[in-house]
Amino acid sequence: MRLEYPAFGKIIVDGTTYEHDIVIYPSGRVERRKKEISKQKHGTSHKLDPKELKEYLTEDFDVLIVGTGMYGKLSLLPGSRELVKEKEVLELPTKKAVEVFNEIYGEKKVLGIFHVTC
Repeated sequence: MRLEYPAFGKIIVDGTTYEHDIVIYPSGRVERRKKEISKQKHGTSHKLDPKELKEYLTEDFDVLIVGTGMYGKLSLLPGSRELVKEKEVLELPTKKAVEVFNEIYGEKKVLGIFHVTC
């Protein structure tokens, strides 16, 4: 699996362009991020709420990579960090998160959450 982050608002997964936030599971499944869960509770989708994160914890993984957006706006809330305290967690601007994902995918089981705008 190969990711690209060519521009603000776009991410490419194996040649398919997405113009919304995505989640990539260790199995390779890609889905739209369920950011409305966090937005309803906090008034913004820039705070990753534990209830939203639980939606993605359906497959075993070693590393959680959170692409925080071009300007690093998305962040895990303390309760979300608690849910994954036994895992390696990397919160990086999306461009860097994509680079790290490409480096380790296949070597480790990676769960990726990518914010594609701010």
